Amino acid sequence: MTEPAGRSAPAARFPSIRMDMTSSNYTAAQLSRPLCVNGTQWILYLLEECVDNVWEYCSVVIGLVSMFCFLLSTFPQVYEAYRNGKVEQAMSFGFLLFLFSGDMTSFAGCYLTSQLPIQLVTVVFYIFTDLILISQFLYYKIKNSSTRKSPVLKWLCFTWCAAGTLVLLALPKLIIDNSVTLDSQNPSTSKSIEFTGYVCGYLASVFYLCSRFPQLYKNFQRQSTEGTSYLLFALAMMGNGTYGLSVIVVLPALRGSKQTFIIKHLAWLIGSLGVLILDFLVTAQFIMYRKNKSAKSKALLSVPEVEPLLCEEEEFSV
Repeated sequence: MTEPAGRSAPAARFPSIRMDMTSSNYTAAQLSRPLCVNGTQWILYLLEECVDNVWEYCSVVIGLVSMFCFLLSTFPQVYEAYRNGKVEQAMSFGFLLFLFSGDMTSFAGCYLTSQLPIQLVTVVFYIFTDLILISQFLYYKIKNSSTRKSPVLKWLCFTWCAAGTLVLLALPKLIIDNSVTLDSQNPSTSKSIEFTGYVCGYLASVFYLCSRFPQLYKNFQRQSTEGTSYLLFALAMMGNGTYGLSVIVVLPALRGSKQTFIIKHLAWLIGSLGVLILDFLVTAQFIMYRKNKSAKSKALLSVPEVEPLLCEEEEFSV
């Protein structure tokens, strides 16, 4: 995902958008930092971007809605896995692995292109939720395949999650403190690092796009979506849709080349649109396989009703 009005580089789920501003909206300040005269102050404080018109403001707000959707998307699946206890049967490990790979490469892109602190924290949060999903998958896979319960497995899982939480909480501060080292490098090295960061952003888009195929195949193979939360995909659809809208809305406010701006974000737009289309296919699977789930539930409910009748018949025959 991305910060809608951040710097022109890959962020968490997709890249950020940089507004093409003119120098008239900035005045020199102390320590060579720009001072926004006519911009929205809360956006300047949060994203360090000077937004001075309604198009850019709408783009920022829509982009933040997109980020919020992605932040919430994994929680319904975490709860569904805890409630169902059979996540290894419902979720594809390939889906989780591609999602984790996409967030890791996005994290590398954020770091190498010196993204804003809020972007780094957001990416770290995504990685944290990915680790929870993967830990749940492995925990229930080992637990359900074992013939006896092992308390060691539960404590091992809790220890792993606690250690991962502590590391991820400390990681943003370490990266932000070390970001000065990257900024102080010579121009040629800086350009090389920035190019590597953009490559990571493109790889992240490919990983996100590939993540849906294993889950689509898993659902088709089972002929069921039981054990997966539709909110995971619904919120991802909202996130990708609002991201594309935030890019389109800002076009009238651009003072530079609109063609260059679109080309610069084309790869991420294609990746976002591709994931959106694949999520529509996942939605179709939820609708199609709901009938199978209903038929299975009716069959299970009808079993207790038959047994008493059979018992009564046996009593009369005796």
